[in-house]
Parts: sequence; structure tokens; C-alpha cells
Amino acid sequence: MNGDRFTGRGRVGSSGCLGIGRIAFAVAWALLCASAAPASAQAPLTSLHAIHTLTKAEAQSGHPVAFEATVTYYNRSDVDLFVQDGGEAIYVETKPDEDLVPGDRVLVRGKTRDSFTTDVLGEDVTVLHHGELPTPVAANFGQMIRAERDCMWATVRATVRSADRVNFGQMHGIFLKLLMDGGAIDATVVGSDAIGLDQFLDADVEVTGVVSGRFDSKMQLIGILLEVPSITNVKIVKRAEVSPDSLPIAPMNQVLSAYSLHDLTHRVRVKGTITYYQPGSAVVLQNGATSLWISTHSSTPMRVGDVAESTGFPDTHDGFLTLTDGEIRDTSVFDPVLAQPATWRQLATWNSGDPDGHQSDLISFEGKVMAAVREDSQDEFVLQSEGKLFTAIYRHPPSDRALPPMREIAVGTRIRVTGICMADQPGSISPEEQEVPFNILLRSFDDIAVVAKPSLLSVRNLLLLTGFLLLLLFLAGARGWSRERKVRRQNGAAAFIERQRSRILEDINGTRPLAEIIEEIADLASYKMSSAPCWCQIVDGAQLGKRPPDLSSFGVIQVEILGRSGTSLGTIYAAIHPHAKTHGGETETLNMAAALAALAIETRRLYSDLVRRSEFDLLTDTHNRFSLGSYLDQQIEQARQFAGIFGLLYIDLNDFKKVNDVYGHQIGDLYLQEVAVRMKRQLRGADMLARLGGDEFAILLPTVRNRAAVEDIAHRIGLCFESPFCFDGPIIHGSASIGIALYPEDGASRDSLLSAADAEMYVNKQVRRENISGQLRS
Repeated sequence: MNGDRFTGRGRVGSSGCLGIGRIAFAVAWALLCASAAPASAQAPLTSLHAIHTLTKAEAQSGHPVAFEATVTYYNRSDVDLFVQDGGEAIYVETKPDEDLVPGDRVLVRGKTRDSFTTDVLGEDVTVLHHGELPTPVAANFGQMIRAERDCMWATVRATVRSADRVNFGQMHGIFLKLLMDGGAIDATVVGSDAIGLDQFLDADVEVTGVVSGRFDSKMQLIGILLEVPSITNVKIVKRAEVSPDSLPIAPMNQVLSAYSLHDLTHRVRVKGTITYYQPGSAVVLQNGATSLWISTHSSTPMRVGDVAESTGFPDTHDGFLTLTDGEIRDTSVFDPVLAQPATWRQLATWNSGDPDGHQSDLISFEGKVMAAVREDSQDEFVLQSEGKLFTAIYRHPPSDRALPPMREIAVGTRIRVTGICMADQPGSISPEEQEVPFNILLRSFDDIAVVAKPSLLSVRNLLLLTGFLLLLLFLAGARGWSRERKVRRQNGAAAFIERQRSRILEDINGTRPLAEIIEEIADLASYKMSSAPCWCQIVDGAQLGKRPPDLSSFGVIQVEILGRSGTSLGTIYAAIHPHAKTHGGETETLNMAAALAALAIETRRLYSDLVRRSEFDLLTDTHNRFSLGSYLDQQIEQARQFAGIFGLLYIDLNDFKKVNDVYGHQIGDLYLQEVAVRMKRQLRGADMLARLGGDEFAILLPTVRNRAAVEDIAHRIGLCFESPFCFDGPIIHGSASIGIALYPEDGASRDSLLSAADAEMYVNKQVRRENISGQLRS
């Protein structure tokens, strides 16, 4: 079980609470330092009461604070700190690995910010002395779900529904699912590895901890979480009457016989503009920056853009607020919501990018069509943006009529889609990941607008062009052959010539070496000219065919081999003996041979170019991700066969986004090209440099003795960034974060090696950021 199942406040809009705050702290620390100068002019607030009286705008401005309070909860592996003074409590985001324990009296310095409620971004926490914890207050479910006990040190009475061991970053603990009068809550208990958990199941317990919550991406409360510092704060009041291990085995198809539910949830009423309607299934209402998914059974016609009211029962689904059993009333007042433009990163990046989240919001988004699929229930358009894939879905309305034709959009077309953003459950990702899959729900095909038609320069069009050229050249050859056949109708040589020409055309589209095809063309021309010696001289290439050693007694005719762009590809020659019988068609024969030779040469060059484009990055002239994957698989197979080792480096350029933002993408491209050149100079002949995309590179080191050799090459790569990059004005001081993986020590598969190197690179990047942050603080 990963920590992201729980909710903490170290990550704004998070669905996870512990072991995941380091990234948010680094970002918040930078913001804190950046705003230090103007905020210092304000007198700091010295009490929790004064902080809680701030308005949202005042809290968001970052008002300085300096107050004393008692620590009620802190986990060394995270940044979450809860403190209390008298009857008021607050959340403080601080640094991990602080020497803090519950009961410490501390002086907190920092700045306020607006979150679920006003909380504090801690700059410094100083221990004054150790004392007693405050007396816990009693809390019931209603008080907690209404946030009346938020951040307070409190005691609850509940029944344990489940008890499991989990990981909080680098620490271990227990996750409890508790049932109270009024609803279910969660509790996380730090430590306690050796304790048996079976004793808690179905027991009535008294739990003392800090009242926190679980939140969705818009920082809306979706559940209650108790942060419990120790298992000693969980007391069994009454053990279960029956041990779970002694329960009788129930047939799987009869387990529902034990189901019981007493739901006292009250109906609520909301109002907003209809942005999505699927009859008999769901309605989405949006009001300003907030939106809500409402499950409904209604099939009454409603118009998207009308203001509507809905009543229903509050619930959560996949970590997001919803209303169930919704009853919708369309007011017929048309007040449409404008779609908010968004990028892939804003929609897919969890806890960074847009802090408000876009779940259920009406957004517009651009991407390139990669595929379109029709199903019985829906049409799907697979789109690509920023190198990532996502799906735009149009669900067919229920109808007995035949489906209307699917909107035809050519692959490669850039489109803008407008619809409802639906993200997958954020709790399904691990703490290290930041990206959440999402889909766009379309209301109709009118939500698709074509931005740009597909580029004419594509593999498909190139193949069509090649086929067209083949057809043209074939027709030209067939025309010449037809004329020759009329002259030699009675000669069986025409059939042989046709077979040879067809064979040549097949070989051109096959795998036969080009040199053999050119020699075959020369032989065909020689046969048509009564065995006159013919040969080809390829530009900057070989001489192929049968050239007589002495040409003094021959008359030589020649035809230049021209490509379709008019460039010279070579020359085809024929040596005519003075006494040989000629028929006047020698030049025509050479023209036919030159056309076949041009076709053969350009087809092979086109194929080579397509192969290279599929294996190399056009900007940096290095291998691409797919080429690296292929070579990695080959290297793993070879290493397995000979019990060898090899190394892999994962390289990420630091602050590359700033280069594009400050100097523009043209300088950014030049910077990437120069980085590739410098790294290539540090490599050996057998080493392979690949660009994975954006500012990420990888280096395959097939021959290494040990990890020290890999580290030495990584060190050389790092040193090549020390000299500044100069581009006719801008001077860039670059650097890179590098991760190392050694086969088979760090992984025995392609994915595990890349993941290991990527993980180490990410750690090095974080260490660098923390060092920079430390230097800024000092």
C-alpha cells in the first residue's frame, strides 16, 4: 500500500499524506525565500487566534508569523507538522528530519497561506522546551466533517473495520479504517511494526490524534483522517466478540447476506450551468471555478449552457466529490460557461501545474490525432500533446436508431477539443509519480475544431510519392519497351527484356544490393544493344558493369542519370564498336537504363532516409528512444549469453525550461545540439548517445569493467558542462543531473535499468535543488 492513499497538507490538492512532501517543500521554500523582502515590512502575527482571523486574501499574501505552540504531531519522513495553543490549532509545512516530538513547545516563524483553511509555510521551527500535550477534546463525526475540529488534538470513539501495515516514505506504520456514528474515517499510526493487528479488527477503540482530512485536487474535503503519532494513542475499549479467524466460511455468491447500511446523509441543493449531459447517467454543473459531477437517472431533455438546479446526496467517487441520485431542474436560462484553455501538463500533473485542478471542469485542449476508433457505446479519438497520449471520448446517447457516421478526421490533424476533464483516481499512482491519466468527455462532434491539417511530409505520403515515381518510371520504361517490341516483334528477345525489367523493378523494391541491381541494368542495356559493353559510374561511388580496358577502338555514348530534383546521380555508358551493326536506338536504350538506375538509387536513398528518421533524433543527430530500446534489448541478450555487464547513464538538463523561456526555442534547440556534441566527445567509439525527448538523454556503455568505470564516464559528462555555451549573444551556464545503472546489479530488463538510472538521476536533481535552496537560505 502506498502513502498516496491518504491525505496530508504537504502537497496542495493531494490524495496522499506521508512521505511525499519533499517536492512540495522545495517549491514552497523557493516561494517563501522569493517573497521574503516585501513581507518583512509587516509585523508578524504572534498568536494562532490572530492567524485564524485573517481573510483568504490576507492569508494568501503571505503574512509573516512568529508564534509559540505545542507540537501535537510530526513525522520525520515528511513535512507535516501540527501545533496547538490552548483551544486553537494549525497546520505548518516544515522541513523533514527535524528533531521534533509531540509535547515540544516550539517557536514557529514563517508565512501564512490560503489552503483548505489558513495554514503556515514554516521557515524556522525552534524547540523552546519539552512539556505536556494539551488535553484532547472529544470529537464526533459531524464536528469533524464540518471542519469544526480541524487540526485539533482530539479523541474519537469508533469500531475498527480494517487494520493494515503501510509505508510512510521511509517509515512504517498502520492504516486503520474506523466506523463512527455518522460515517467512516481513516487513521494513520506512525511506527508499531511488531504489534499484532488482528486484535484491533471489529474492536471498539478510543483513538487520540490530530484531526486532518482527505482532499481532492481542488483542495475540497472528501473525508476525515486522524494523524496518530504512536500506537499508544490507540486504546482498545472493547474487543471483538468473535475473532475474524473463527468466522465460518461463507459461499462467495452469498456474501451479500451480511450487508447492512444505515445512511443518514442529508439531501443538498446546488446550482450552476450545465456543461455536460448524458441522459440517464450524469450531469455536470459548473459555477465559476467550481464544478460538480452529478449521477442521475433522468432522461429529460436538457440544454448544455442552461442554468440548472440539482438536489442529491453528497458522496465521493475515485477521490472526487460527487452528488448521487440527482434530481435536475433546468431553468431554461441560457448562461453558457466559456471553456478554459489548458495544456496537457496542467491536466495530467498531479499536485503541480494548476493548483486548483480541472476535474469535471469545461476545458479546451489541443492535440494531434493519432487514431480514431468507433465502438458500440462511444467514439474515441486518441490525441498526442507534449509527447503524451490521451483520449477524447464521445459517448453515444441511448437510441434505437442507427448511429450517425463517425466524424472523419485524418491521422496527423491538429484539433482543438472542448469537453469535461475526467482524471483517473489519483490514489492509483505511487508517491514518486506525478502524472495522472485523464480523458476528455465530448458533448457532440461540434466540440471538435480542426486547427491544422496533417503535414504533407509524412511516411505515408512519401510512400505514395515513391509509388507514383515508380509508376511514372515504369510507364516510361514500358513505353520504350513497347517501341522496341514493335521493331523486333518477331524476335523472342523482347520477352526476355520484359522479364529482366520486371525483375529489376522487383529487386528495386526488395532487399537485393544496389550494386547488383545497377549491374543488372547495365547488362539489360548491353543485351538490347547487341552485347555492346555498358557500365555505370555512380557520383562519388563505384563503377559498375563491363567497361572495356581499352576504349581507343570504341565509340562511347553516355547518358546522365538524373534524379527527380534534377541533380546528377551518375552516368551510364555504352561502348559501340565501329563495325557493329546499330539500329539507332542506342541513346533511347541508355535513357531507359538511366531511368531505372535513377529509380533504384533514389528508392534506396529514400528508404535509408526513412530508416534513419525512425532511429535518429533529427535535431541532435543522436539515436532516439526507440533505437535505444532496441540496442538495450540486444545488449541485455548479449550480456546474458556471456555473463557480462554494461552501464547506462540517464541525463536530464537542469533548468532547460528557463533557457526556452528566457532566450526562445531557437536558442534552446542550439543549446541541445551543442550539449549533444559535447557529450559525444566524452564517449568511446562503442558507446551510444540517445535523446529520449525534450531535455532527457541516455548513454549506453556496452564495455565497462565495473561501476567505477561508469561513474568515471558520468563524471566526464558532468565536466563537459563547465564551459559556458555561447550563441552569438546569449551565454548559458548549463548543467545536468545524471543517474547511473549497472546491468545486472541495478536491473535485468530494459525498463528496470531505465527506471533505476532515472530514479538515481531524480535523487541527484533533488540533492542539487536542496543544495541551491540551502545556499539561498544562507
